[in-house]
Amino acid sequence: MIIKVRLIPTAGRNEVISRIGSVLRVKIKNKKVDDEPANALMKTFLADFFNVPETSIIIVKGNKGKEKTVEVRDKSEEELRQIMDSIP
Repeated sequence: MIIKVRLIPTAGRNEVISRIGSVLRVKIKNKKVDDEPANALMKTFLADFFNVPETSIIIVKGNKGKEKTVEVRDKSEEELRQIMDSIP
């Protein structure tokens, strides 16, 4: 499943704060959102969030930006949609 992720830097904790259509708004505990540490942190967080291995999270587009297109593998579309639908 392909999803769009908008990263928001925060000093707090990593969390999904909302969903607008298929765009997830995700806060990450990092000062920048457009570098490799931010990408690694996002991949780890999304892997935990979707309950898939970290290698199942692939950044398709947006490595150097705050808006990223991410592919989530190793879980059915239906399971991922249920997870997405549970986000307010």
